[in-house]
Amino acid sequence: MLPYAAYLRVYEPLSAFTERERAFWAAYADSKDRPRRAFALEAEHAEAVRRLLGVSALPAPGGESLNAYLRRIEETLYVCPWQSRLRSWLAFARFRGATPVKLADRFVPRAIAEQTADDFDRYKQQGGSSSLRTHIRTSTWHIPAPWFVPFDSAERWLVLGRQEEPATEPAAPTTTAPARNLLYVTSMAQARRRVARALVVIRRHVGEVSTLTEVEEVGRWLEEFHPHSLVELDYGGLVHLMDDATLQSDQSAAELAAALTGLDTGQEELAFAMYQRVIVRWKSIQALESAN
Repeated sequence: MLPYAAYLRVYEPLSAFTERERAFWAAYADSKDRPRRAFALEAEHAEAVRRLLGVSALPAPGGESLNAYLRRIEETLYVCPWQSRLRSWLAFARFRGATPVKLADRFVPRAIAEQTADDFDRYKQQGGSSSLRTHIRTSTWHIPAPWFVPFDSAERWLVLGRQEEPATEPAAPTTTAPARNLLYVTSMAQARRRVARALVVIRRHVGEVSTLTEVEEVGRWLEEFHPHSLVELDYGGLVHLMDDATLQSDQSAAELAAALTGLDTGQEELAFAMYQRVIVRWKSIQALESAN
């Protein structure tokens, strides 16, 4: 886990889990020892750092994390498991697939890399393709434009120290959040509806482009979860790359929605201008990865 990362999360209602999992997460929610929402991301990051700073850096933890992000709305508990081991396995598989062997060996000794791959293969054989479903997606140094499609500007919740925006409560109530953060939270039904609309508009007015493929991927991922889930976009560590003024002026979800509306109503110039604002904003932030 890198500190400069954003997260797209799905919180499923407790009823979506197996009986054994329901009992575990219900007890977890009542535990006084679990990481609280205000510090959960820091705890998840610290857990990864401890593993990587060991005598032999481990690409994945030896066992699955027993932690989760939680939300409670009225009497319903929503759970987003960390799935640290599974997410680490998937990330390491992508790393090995994209990195020359000699270079990869400099990061992780080959014996450890091969053992990690074997452990992952056994896991896949035991659980099948359904066992690869993750509740959390991670993006380092930027937020992909399609991640904003499931959300509406009214669901934006910005915290700058003691100042909050907007003044009203977010669409889906949140628990205590750390100072300085930017979140969007919506229902699964709304998220799927917005993604479906975006796909219709893009296919009708633009055609088969990379953006269409990326939005389709988000849509397929959302379909894997319980229909009464919650969807959350968390700027996470990216807020440390943006000053208060930049965070306040960031209306990426609203601008992307305006771009789609412009396309659908024949306002091509407006659509292009709004889309470019989102793309340029996040390219400038992503460029900080290679800055001195």
